Amino acid sequence: MREIYLDNNATTKVDERVFEEMRPYFCELYGNPSSMHFFGGQVQKKVDEARARVASLLGALPDEIVFTACGTESDNAAIRSALEVFPEKRHIITSRVEHPAVLTQCRNLTKRGYRVTELNVDGNGQLDLNELERALDDDTAIVSLMYANNETGVIFPIEEAARIVKKKGAIFHTDAVQAVGKIPLNMAESAIDMLSLSGHKLHAPKGVGVLFVRRGTPFRPLLVGGHQERGRRAGTENTASIIAMGKACQLAEQYMAEEAGRVREMRDRLERELTALIPNTRINGGGTDRLPNTLSIAMEFVEGEGILLLLSEKGICASSGSACTSGSLEPSHVLRAMGVPFTCAHGSIRFSLSRFTTDDDIDAVIKELPPIIIRLREMSPFGREYLVQK
Repeated sequence: MREIYLDNNATTKVDERVFEEMRPYFCELYGNPSSMHFFGGQVQKKVDEARARVASLLGALPDEIVFTACGTESDNAAIRSALEVFPEKRHIITSRVEHPAVLTQCRNLTKRGYRVTELNVDGNGQLDLNELERALDDDTAIVSLMYANNETGVIFPIEEAARIVKKKGAIFHTDAVQAVGKIPLNMAESAIDMLSLSGHKLHAPKGVGVLFVRRGTPFRPLLVGGHQERGRRAGTENTASIIAMGKACQLAEQYMAEEAGRVREMRDRLERELTALIPNTRINGGGTDRLPNTLSIAMEFVEGEGILLLLSEKGICASSGSACTSGSLEPSHVLRAMGVPFTCAHGSIRFSLSRFTTDDDIDAVIKELPPIIIRLREMSPFGREYLVQK
C-alpha cells in the first residue's frame, strides 16, 4: 500500500539533504561547540552558519536567533520572559484559537493571579483588531498571537497587530511555527519583538526550535545555567539538530516560491474537487487569507475519526486538527471559536501538503474520500435522513 502523507502541519519528512548535513555531527564531528579546542571550534563554526541561515529566512540578524528544543519551549520562554521583565504587569492577551503551547500556558497563569484576555475570531477564523485595541491597557505585559493557524491555515494580520501593541508599550510575540518557510517574513521591517518556530514543521528533525528575540527587547531566560546562546538559553547545544535546522531554513528560502505556486495549486484543486463531489461541505477559513498548503474541510453528518480511519486503510494520512490535541473526542477548540456548527465540526478533516506532495497524492484523495463519506453517512441516522431527503 502506497503511503500518501498529507499531515505536514503535524510534522514533516526530514529532507535527505538536511539529514546528510547533520549526519557527521553524531559520530565524527561530535565536539562540544563551547569547548576551547579546535575540535569544538569547528563545530561552533557550523552552529554559527546555521544561525546565519535561520536569520536569513526570517530577515533577522544572527544574534537575534536563540536555539531551543521546540516551538513549545520558544512560546513558553517568550511569555515567561515578558512577565519577568514587567513584574508589575498582570495582563496577557492571546486568542481563543492559539496552539495549546500558548493557550494552556496562559490559562495556567490565571491560577497565579494573572488576567488573560482571549480574543474572539469570526466565522472565517479571523481576528478583529478593534477588539485587540480595546483589550490593551497599561497593565498588559505581553500579547501572544499566532501568525497562522495550525488547523485552518488562516493567516492573522500580525504585522498590524504588532504595531498596535507596540504603541501601547507591551511586548508582542507570535507563534509562527506554521508560517515560517511557507510565506515570506522580514523581521527587519517588522514590529514583532519575539517569534517562535519549530524545526520539524519545515523538514528538519524533531527536538529543535528557535526563538527570535529582537535586538533591544528585554529578555529573561527560561532555562538558566551555562552561558550558551549568549546567556538566553542554558544547556549544551543540540548541535546536529541545530545544523539541520540551518540547512532546512536555507532550503525553505529556496523553495518558498514553490509553496506559493505548485503546492497552492494542488491544495486548490483538492478543495475544488472535494466540494464538487461531496455535498454539504464547507471550507473552514475559506473566506480569508490562508497558508498555501492547508485545507480544512468540514463534512456534515459524519465523524472525523471514522473518516481518518477509513482514509488510513487506503494509505492516506490526514488529521482532524492539531496533533497535540488529537487524543480528545471534543470538537476542535479552533472550530468551536469560529462558530462552526456541531454537525460540521465533528466531521472536519485537515489536509496539509508539502513540497514532497505529488499530483498522484491529490488524485488518490479525490478518488477515495467521496465514497468514504457516502458510506459513513449511510451509517449515521442524521446522514441517512439527509440521503433520503436528497
